[in-house]
Amino acid sequence: MRTEAPGPGGALGGARRPARPAYEVVTVPERQGLETVDILRLRGGCGAVLLEDTGCTLSFLVPSGTAAQWQLPGSSCRSLAVPGPAPQWLLPPAAGGAGPTLTDPSELRAALGEAVRTLAASDRL
Repeated sequence: MRTEAPGPGGALGGARRPARPAYEVVTVPERQGLETVDILRLRGGCGAVLLEDTGCTLSFLVPSGTAAQWQLPGSSCRSLAVPGPAPQWLLPPAAGGAGPTLTDPSELRAALGEAVRTLAASDRL
């Protein structure tokens, strides 16, 4: 399931809420990331994906708050206020919405696990 990023926060009862990062990203090595993108796209659940570190890693945009619960070996999750000045998108954000389409963290976790198993099996051939 993909979700839309929340719109900008506003005042609540006259008090400002602390600014939260606009997005968080789960970053994985390129090979695992590409396999994961294929798995998620087949299931209709892949949101925006950034190419980072000169194409060595892929970063999946996920909802804010994901990093607090993310513990998956071989990946990291961090805040990303705004992608860099000229982001390189593998899958660009959906146009015309409140924000980019995000990948559901539980679906991403399952797809990452499946990608690891698929790559391990292909390496044994």
